Amino acid sequence: MITVPITCAVAVLAFTAPATAAQLSTGDRIVHAAAAQAGKPYRSGGTGPGGFDCSGLAQYAHKQVGITLPRTARAQRTAVRGVSKPDKRPGDLVFFASGGKVYHVGIYAGDNKIWAAPESGDVVRLQTIWTSSYTVGRAW
Repeated sequence: MITVPITCAVAVLAFTAPATAAQLSTGDRIVHAAAAQAGKPYRSGGTGPGGFDCSGLAQYAHKQVGITLPRTARAQRTAVRGVSKPDKRPGDLVFFASGGKVYHVGIYAGDNKIWAAPESGDVVRLQTIWTSSYTVGRAW
């Protein structure tokens, strides 16, 4: 009888489980809550979940992580603490104003993009920040 040695290699794969909601930062949880509304219709005065306007989306996404925000973009800007543009993080609010009046808010998603409900006829979507004229606030 001939004995043949058998070599068995066992590969160990490193596996990283996906992050659970509890492992995500508050800002990332806000972004995920907004992203989950993608494709929902713009609705003037809409606070979800069937439709949103910009401030309704911001309010709704923050509520999903236990943060209460006022209803309008202007009131939200007043309620949150300011953050410098270089220090903005996902989950922060990006406010756009004209003539000193806030007219739009989005949720910063990183990479110069915000989740927003832009305007009538549109849907909740990820959009590129189109101007350098904005302010940033953080509610968390």
